[in-house]
Amino acid sequence: EGGGGVGRDRRTPPPLPLSLSLLIPSPPHRTRYVQTELGLRERLLVAVLSSKVTLNTLAVAVNRTVAPHIAHLLYFTGLRSAQTPHGMTLVTHGDERPVWLMYETLHYLHRHAGSGYDWFFLMRDDTYAQAPRLQALISHLSINQDVYLGRAEEFIGGDDQQARFCHGGFGYLLSRSLLLKLHPYLDSCRNDILSVRPDEWLGRCIVDFLGISCASQHQGQLYPTYELAKNADPEKEEGQGFGEAITVHPVTEASLMYRLHKRFSRIRLEKTYQEIEQLQVQIRNLTSLLPASEAGLTWPIGISAPFVPKSRLEVIGWEYFTEQHSFSCPSGAPKCKLVGAGKADVSDILQAALEQLNRRHQPQLRFQRRQLLNGYRRFDPSRGMEYQLDLLLEATTQRGHRHLLAKRVSLLRPLSKVEILPVPHVTEATRVQLVVPLTVQGLDFLGSFLDTFAMNSLDTHDNARLLLLFIYDPYDAQRVGQVDVFAGAKAMVAELEKRYTEVRIPWVSVKTEVPSQVKLMDVVSKKHPVDTLFFLVGVWTEVTGQVLNHCRMNAISNWQVFFPVHFQEFNPVLTYRGEQAASSSSS
Repeated sequence: EGGGGVGRDRRTPPPLPLSLSLLIPSPPHRTRYVQTELGLRERLLVAVLSSKVTLNTLAVAVNRTVAPHIAHLLYFTGLRSAQTPHGMTLVTHGDERPVWLMYETLHYLHRHAGSGYDWFFLMRDDTYAQAPRLQALISHLSINQDVYLGRAEEFIGGDDQQARFCHGGFGYLLSRSLLLKLHPYLDSCRNDILSVRPDEWLGRCIVDFLGISCASQHQGQLYPTYELAKNADPEKEEGQGFGEAITVHPVTEASLMYRLHKRFSRIRLEKTYQEIEQLQVQIRNLTSLLPASEAGLTWPIGISAPFVPKSRLEVIGWEYFTEQHSFSCPSGAPKCKLVGAGKADVSDILQAALEQLNRRHQPQLRFQRRQLLNGYRRFDPSRGMEYQLDLLLEATTQRGHRHLLAKRVSLLRPLSKVEILPVPHVTEATRVQLVVPLTVQGLDFLGSFLDTFAMNSLDTHDNARLLLLFIYDPYDAQRVGQVDVFAGAKAMVAELEKRYTEVRIPWVSVKTEVPSQVKLMDVVSKKHPVDTLFFLVGVWTEVTGQVLNHCRMNAISNWQVFFPVHFQEFNPVLTYRGEQAASSSSS
């Protein structure tokens, strides 16, 4: 081309456009769990330091008293081949030196749990911890600060009079941020700091490298502890300091740990009762401001009102009982003896009724139970177990006069904390395999069953399949080549398959003298996949789409079996005595 500029040869092909794959960014890396991607962490991990001598005694006692309240517990020991007690997660380090055990424990917590928890509570197995109070403490603390919380003690022979370490016998709380900052200095602390006590070694490490001293309170929250005297009896320990303690030390034996747990459980229970009474008083005072006034007040105050049935089918029946017998027996017998949990329940409720009466009427009257005249109980799913008791009592006045009287009392054992159980997910798209065992006696009802199945399942294209089991007795099985007793039934199946060309209804012939559902299902199950949902029915059953959906939603693989309670008529052969049976609309 002309001109002084540099031209482009027309024969040179234009540059190719960038590949489309280079313009599309690669998909971002996704974590396995949403919790990890969002940075969500568990609140608390408890690390318990144990030893060869106390692993099967004190450590087990700690697990039984703390584990019901705190889900994440780890037990650390220096044993190399320690046998793990049942229900405990044990980490072995292979060195029983106390300081080395502490060093390895902190390394393990940082490596395996540093990114998953906000708080770490370290304690020895000779320490009793009130787990509910510990959880209440961390719920009031900020997770974004460096926290080293426990019972502050002075260093032995230290120059810094202001520095403190947390006594290991009473446990101490470390925040996640402090553990992350401390981890790079652990090796230096192990090499440079000499100490026999692991708690003092850890305190010196935190003070020297992070400049943080142990504190007994943080953000207005106290860390109360209680030092148990030698040969102390937990039942005789009194005072506010004992009741509010988060940890108690020293605990020398497992039985003492359980006695402490019993004592603290009773203290928490009494406090709960007091709070309930205060709430009931507040509810009663507020009721006067409502339109219904006290007429709308339920008994007991604060408990849901009794269930109100909408029809006679929803009425909850009462069970009649005496001190020795029940008149509502699982076996269907009119009368059976009270044993086990049933007898213990009756004894407990009678004792509770007597205690409540004496608490209300003393010192003017004192009651003694002579006899239970009548007892009624029923379980209300919205409230709990209700009781109506007719008691024959002996009332004694302050002057010593005695008098027999009959009194009716009402009691309620309310439902405790409701827990949500994780259940595998199920859908209404699961295929249901109907299994129908058929004997000679049921041949007359097969036609009606097939018509109903076609109308409710095949016409609606429901995801259900049918399998027929023709049960031959030994005599009919020998003559099957000459006279087949189920020939008519097989013809009905063939006719149904002609009407619905896309449907195949298989059948299996079984020879047995005594039909057994277990044996029949054993034969059927071998011909189907493991995750098949079977529904065993008879030819007298009318199966609807609603029933099949109930089966899909209530029968869960490896989890739950569903036994539908269906409406059942009398046998039409006996009821109508040769007359034409009315069409059944039951399901």
